[in-house]
Amino acid sequence: MTPSNALWAIHLGALLFGLSGIFGKLADSAPEIITAGRSLFAVLALLVFARLIGNVRLVNLGIKQTAALALGGALLGGHWWAFFEAVNVSGVAIATLGFASFPAFTVLLENLLLRERANAIEYAMIGLVCLGLMLVTPHFDLSSQATSGLLWAVFSGFLFALLSVLNRASTQGVEPAQAALYQNITVALLFLPLAWPSLPQTSAHNWLWMAMLGILCTGLAHTLFVASLRVLKARTTAVIFALEPVYGIAFAWLLFSEQPTLRMLAGGLLIVSAIFISARLVKH
Repeated sequence: MTPSNALWAIHLGALLFGLSGIFGKLADSAPEIITAGRSLFAVLALLVFARLIGNVRLVNLGIKQTAALALGGALLGGHWWAFFEAVNVSGVAIATLGFASFPAFTVLLENLLLRERANAIEYAMIGLVCLGLMLVTPHFDLSSQATSGLLWAVFSGFLFALLSVLNRASTQGVEPAQAALYQNITVALLFLPLAWPSLPQTSAHNWLWMAMLGILCTGLAHTLFVASLRVLKARTTAVIFALEPVYGIAFAWLLFSEQPTLRMLAGGLLIVSAIFISARLVKH
């Protein structure tokens, strides 16, 4: 893959990740059903993409590494479930912006769990993200949908950050596609029992949107992300992925008339700017 093609690939991957909230809203099902359906299609997609594009060979893993991947799968499933709950409660825009807090959580968790001290730039990024989240919701009221949805989204971001730190510490020597495959299998095993009573009543068009989530927003997006990292620097991919909330909000505005307020736009600008500046200035 050439650098030019890698840039196109990572932009497409960011766009697909940004569409997760859109497809989740279109699926119009309970979060546990969407999570279970997404994981099923993701497993199929990862198997196909790993074989056709990456020619990935699955290797035998030890008990400790398998357990770590299973724990990662539980975190991934919880992240999806909380994110789709946020979409149901407060809409795509707030859910996407709340989830965008995950880089700040990642810095804090790396400091706490991996003993990696953050620098001034990273602490400034955390401050800007917190200020942006305060602007996204007009007033803190647990009874309001905006506040409740934002809290679910921030919790989703926290779980994703915890997953990122866990993967960094436990997946050495494992192909990223294999790690993703095992984690999605874990998600399916955890959420299928919860969703099973409702699956027979799930309509065909809802299955279609869950297929889009699993195939495009998980299998294909992950494959593009991994392929691009072989050519691009990590800081370049991080800057591009800072655009994910922009894609999500733009599509939510166009498709569902979720017009963001000026406060929400200001908060989103602070969050995206913090991620962008941090990714550009901090060495990876």
